[in-house]
Amino acid sequence: MQEHFVWVTTRRLQPGTLEAFERAWRPASYPQGMRRAFAYWSEDGQEITGVSFWDSQEACDSWRDSGPEAQRRTAMAPYVVEEREGFYHGRELALPQQ
Repeated sequence: MQEHFVWVTTRRLQPGTLEAFERAWRPASYPQGMRRAFAYWSEDGQEITGVSFWDSQEACDSWRDSGPEAQRRTAMAPYVVEEREGFYHGRELALPQQ
């Protein structure tokens, strides 16, 4: 089974700011070593979870310590009330055949 390296960030947003937040959230250039990224938001638009898949933890850490990521976080800050993040190792679960 292939191991995945995943960075998950969940942010609680100020009411009514999801659209502005999303514009600030998109990086100007996409990070080297990031394979895929997904965004999921709550029905009320006040919570958004980003899930990104990386080649390695080092690739993710390099992005997290970069200037473009610092700029992105500064741009998002006015809309964020609370933030939680974590880096995980895992694999896809095989579903039983029905």
